Amino acid sequence: MNLKSHFFLDSRQRSGILLLVLVLIACWGVYFLITPNASYESEALTDEELQIFEARIDSLRQLKLAESQPKIYPFNPNFITDYKGYTLGMSMVEIDKLLRFREKDQWINSAEDFQKVTGVSDSLLQTIAPYFKFPEWVTNSKPKASKTSFSYSEEKPKSDLNKADFKSLMAIKDLDEVVVKRLLSYRKKLGGFLEDNQLYDIYGISKSQVYAIKDQFTVQSKPYIQLIDVNAANASDLSTVPFITFEIARDIIDYRVLHEGISDLDELLKIDGVTSYKLERIKLYLSSNQN
Repeated sequence: MNLKSHFFLDSRQRSGILLLVLVLIACWGVYFLITPNASYESEALTDEELQIFEARIDSLRQLKLAESQPKIYPFNPNFITDYKGYTLGMSMVEIDKLLRFREKDQWINSAEDFQKVTGVSDSLLQTIAPYFKFPEWVTNSKPKASKTSFSYSEEKPKSDLNKADFKSLMAIKDLDEVVVKRLLSYRKKLGGFLEDNQLYDIYGISKSQVYAIKDQFTVQSKPYIQLIDVNAANASDLSTVPFITFEIARDIIDYRVLHEGISDLDELLKIDGVTSYKLERIKLYLSSNQN
């Protein structure tokens, strides 16, 4: 095997190799000539400069947080909804206290009244009270003789809700024909309302519409209701009670048999499908002979 032939180069090949070497040397020369002109050295920041950067970052975070917070506009605290109360920072218990208070046709006329009713903390009251907006006749009214009542000092007499007709209900500003017809139909189905809060059970009615009705009407003549004995009634009888379906009625009977009777109607909360809201209505039509 002739190894010498593998290393033998003619003049053209030697010239090519020489040219390639020169090009490589030129590239390396350009690299080392240009690279020093670019400064890659990083200067260490002083403590003072670090504090300035941190302060800027914190301020940007605060601005971002402030932009993400919902803006508060003046509002009447008597008409706070669940969502509005949540955005204000109120707990569900505090919101529920306010809603129950308003269901009694009572009104909040000051920040002090609001705190007494809801029990909100001083810090939260201080934050949201500046946004309270009451009617002008409340803010500019003369001093009341009694400061212990949160309700309006003068209340016009109300009409009987169970005798209200289509025309008188349509005269209420916030009501439309659909809601009025549903109210009359539901009242007929019940045989008459037993309490004002049954208005909330009407399909599609809003809280503001209930308030508008209760401002002018209230239950005065209650219909006679024969209470159904929860420990003796069959499923068909139980299912005639509002909010008790036939399935719930069968579950009540099963529970009654298993526990040898129902001594307290609050036990119905253990039945699947019975909530506290529904139980308040169910109690209007049921009784327990073991009470």
